[in-house]
Amino acid sequence: MTTSENQAAMLALLAEVWSLSPDVRLGQLMAHLGFLGEAHLDRGLGYIDDDELTAILCRHRAELLARLPGATIAPPPVPSASVSISGSDMFTQPSVSDVNV
Repeated sequence: MTTSENQAAMLALLAEVWSLSPDVRLGQLMAHLGFLGEAHLDRGLGYIDDDELTAILCRHRAELLARLPGATIAPPPVPSASVSISGSDMFTQPSVSDVNV
């Protein structure tokens, strides 16, 4: 995938995540993504690689989709010590290398 294709895919993913959170302003979403980077990658948003940001966006999208009314995809069982990328107890946190985009 070329750089421009990768950027277009990431922007489309960001737009999808944002559309799943209609009450969230774009600045709030960006701040949240920065928080997730700091909490789970120990780096702020400006220091997260594109593939890492894509992984965060994909996991966050999965969590948002699972919260929709009538969601048919059940989250996997979660050991009590595991948390998701957003801190909820819905999903375990896979490593960045586990997420394929």
